[in-house]
Amino acid sequence: MNQTYTKSQKIRLLFYILIPILITQIGLYAMTFFDVMMSGQYSTEDVAGVSIGSSLWTPVYTGLSGILIALTPVVSQLVGSKQSKSVSYSVMQAVYLAVTLALVILIIGTFALNPILNAMNLEDTVHRVAHDYLIALSIGIIPLFVYNALRAFIDALGQTRISMIITLCALPINVIFNYLLIYGKFGFPELGGVGSGYATAITYWLIAMVAILVVVKISPFSTYKVFREFFRISWKEWRALLIIGVPIGLAIFFETSIFSAVTLLMSKYDTVTIASHQIAMNFASLLYMMPLSISMALTIVIGFEIGAARYKDAKEYSWIGISMALTMSLVLSAILFLFREPVASAYTKDYNVMMLTSHFLIYAIFFQISDALQAPIQGILRGYKDVNVTFAMSLVSYWILGLPIGFIFAKYTDMGAFGYWIGLISGLALGAIGLAARLRYIQQVKYKKMV
Repeated sequence: MNQTYTKSQKIRLLFYILIPILITQIGLYAMTFFDVMMSGQYSTEDVAGVSIGSSLWTPVYTGLSGILIALTPVVSQLVGSKQSKSVSYSVMQAVYLAVTLALVILIIGTFALNPILNAMNLEDTVHRVAHDYLIALSIGIIPLFVYNALRAFIDALGQTRISMIITLCALPINVIFNYLLIYGKFGFPELGGVGSGYATAITYWLIAMVAILVVVKISPFSTYKVFREFFRISWKEWRALLIIGVPIGLAIFFETSIFSAVTLLMSKYDTVTIASHQIAMNFASLLYMMPLSISMALTIVIGFEIGAARYKDAKEYSWIGISMALTMSLVLSAILFLFREPVASAYTKDYNVMMLTSHFLIYAIFFQISDALQAPIQGILRGYKDVNVTFAMSLVSYWILGLPIGFIFAKYTDMGAFGYWIGLISGLALGAIGLAARLRYIQQVKYKKMV
């Protein structure tokens, strides 16, 4: 990355970093999308099972992998402050941490998976598919976390196109294995929705191996000599990463786990309602890739500017990013409203599921404005290494306020399952307001004398 001097230069650089991140995020999301969609074409029970398995896995994965996001501002600030020799050491420690986190998930999952699924009182077929899907997916957890650490390093250097290329190459492989293993084509076993778990695990191994080769062989990454020396584990470095990463991971976990909590609460409804809810949530997650990608791009550029002590430039990037996210949210909301029924039909052939999904998608529209504000601000604050308030705000807005609001609407009004979506929308809106206040404090008070 290079220093920018005008607003137009900043916009160009932000887009240069952003577009590959967006394509990468959509590609990673598309793996889950195709898992759900192709399972839906197989049967309603399979799509319900895969959707529930995915909803349980997503908050765990995003929360713990969020810890590894700490490497992005760390590397960005090291590069911005010309401390390049420390980069390899920090990256290797992040890789060690990634493997450790993956092993922790596997150990806990061994004991916790069945009790969680049993508590949901699912139909037998849905229970079996969800369980076996997660077991299959677990084969790829270690390489997935290693890839996330390496991607944080790659992206921190502003080389986001590399992550994009890796993901785009992996996506068709994921779809092909889905086709072979879900439907049992060309001599492969017909596993239904469970096959999509194995397909995704295979893909995770491939992207990890490619990322390692890129970091070792291709410039500018090879100049940092990552994997050339295997340092001893440094508890001090782990502590430095965890101080930043744990609040980031917890904030992401509180945000994503609220959706899983709603899925658990909705398990009392019939399979059609569960499938419709999960399909609508799956597509809402696709739309979230835009503000999330802007958030990740802002972390990189702002971390670089803060490392170089260019605080005025960091503030200008902030407002460019937020404005961009708000504009895109209006466009995406309009598209979703106009095409909600075709979107629903892409996931399922079941008419009842399709029509109920289209109703849920109307509520998903209201996610967009709040996401367009809170996600970029989270990325901005990470660039400043200000993460603790974001964590607290996520806990309060989603769990202390949002979930109870949803429960009240669902239980004590005639809204039923839609009431939980009202709670989710309320939590997102409250979180966005709190984060906006925190950003104002950081820029107007904490860094005011430095600008």
